[in-house]
Amino acid sequence: MKILCFGDSNTYGFDSRSYFGERYPANERWVDILARSLGVECVNLGENGRRIPSRGTAPALAPGEYMIIMLGGNDLLEGYTARQCGEALESFLRRSDPGAGRVLVVAPPPFTLGAWVGSPELVEESKLLAAEYESDAANAGALFADASAWGVETLYDGVHFSPDGHRAFACGLEPHVRRMISANREE
Repeated sequence: MKILCFGDSNTYGFDSRSYFGERYPANERWVDILARSLGVECVNLGENGRRIPSRGTAPALAPGEYMIIMLGGNDLLEGYTARQCGEALESFLRRSDPGAGRVLVVAPPPFTLGAWVGSPELVEESKLLAAEYESDAANAGALFADASAWGVETLYDGVHFSPDGHRAFACGLEPHVRRMISANREE
């Protein structure tokens, strides 16, 4: 069993405290924490700066593979609204054929005020992603999880997860992934 984790810098494990843009060590990244917790292979397909793709598809899933998609933060930082992110995500999911319950869309935790997030309006817009993504995921046949209640701590920039934030994210995500895997084993 393999889980592909498709996302941006928070999936990649970017440590915004680093001078040269390094990653956190593997034992501090949510993807690797989740892999250890579940006892499965998780492939980190995170990329710094990744936005919701306007063309192309997510990687195709082979039998026994699952995917977690968490995107939208960079789109918001570039001026898109939560609704525009939702429309882009739904289009991306439809092009990607989410594989009947084998794809889990995660609404990222809301931003906090910080060096990259200077306005309360942007924080509020980030809180709207969950409502958009929930219906968009359902319309495309994907599962959904909202990370806003998982207590994910961000660093000084208001965007990137702290090491504790990565642990909280993995902990909040785990039951959703277990349910996804369990539901597909029963079919």
